[in-house]
Amino acid sequence: MKIYRYRHNNKTDYGVLKEDRLFKVIGSIYKRFELAENGIPISETTLLPPVVPSKIVAVGRNYKEHADERGRLVPEEPLLFLKPPSAVIGPDDIIIYPKMSKRVDYEGELALIIKKKTGHLSEEDEVLSYILGYTCFNDVTARDLQDKDGQWTRGKSFDTFAAVGPCIATGLDPEKIRLKTFLNGKLRQSGNTQNFIFPVPELVKFISSIMTLFPGDIITTGTPSGIGPMNPGDRVDIQIEGIGTLTNKVMRTHSSGKISF
Repeated sequence: MKIYRYRHNNKTDYGVLKEDRLFKVIGSIYKRFELAENGIPISETTLLPPVVPSKIVAVGRNYKEHADERGRLVPEEPLLFLKPPSAVIGPDDIIIYPKMSKRVDYEGELALIIKKKTGHLSEEDEVLSYILGYTCFNDVTARDLQDKDGQWTRGKSFDTFAAVGPCIATGLDPEKIRLKTFLNGKLRQSGNTQNFIFPVPELVKFISSIMTLFPGDIITTGTPSGIGPMNPGDRVDIQIEGIGTLTNKVMRTHSSGKISF
């Protein structure tokens, strides 16, 4: 099942895609819900970020090849950082190239959406029951600022630096998902979650031992090797098996507030 958050006739709703139509969700996507009888063509809607999270918990260096390309050691425990909800954008929204950075990178990632309040999960807990589904994520990073600061908050937190979507896909096996990132149509990243250092259940258990997770919170699972810079005018497509494609373009703003390539 693919769940979309969308705007239609100035109203924001959730819908489930059947063929090329969205059927409105009646109830909460985090609980049992029903669908409206009549659907609307998805082409007549504006797709939005699939959730409005209280927080985004991101995982660094979860593919050994990415750790190697950054010249970093493989972590002994999941390496966590936070991205602010204010950075969230959705499908076809614009990634703004910040004036204070000279290198902004794409990082294609699988992300998961938390289904219910989660804290201090034990080894016996069925972790997958706490996950609503999965989506595409671009962990946009001002690489020069990340390296300059020696910590990741500034380089990861600019507005528009958390592109997510296009939908929440349920029923996927998180241990066998292929991911590809394209820059202007050229393949730059290709990975498979079977190569995770820390698999999804371990990540959720570890994070839940530190902070309470709430419905709609996003956990990103790390990026494979092949990261690289984007420039104004570029288009990034993150394609994940069973989910779809998240597309965003990169633009620059002027002092006047106008946006340009």
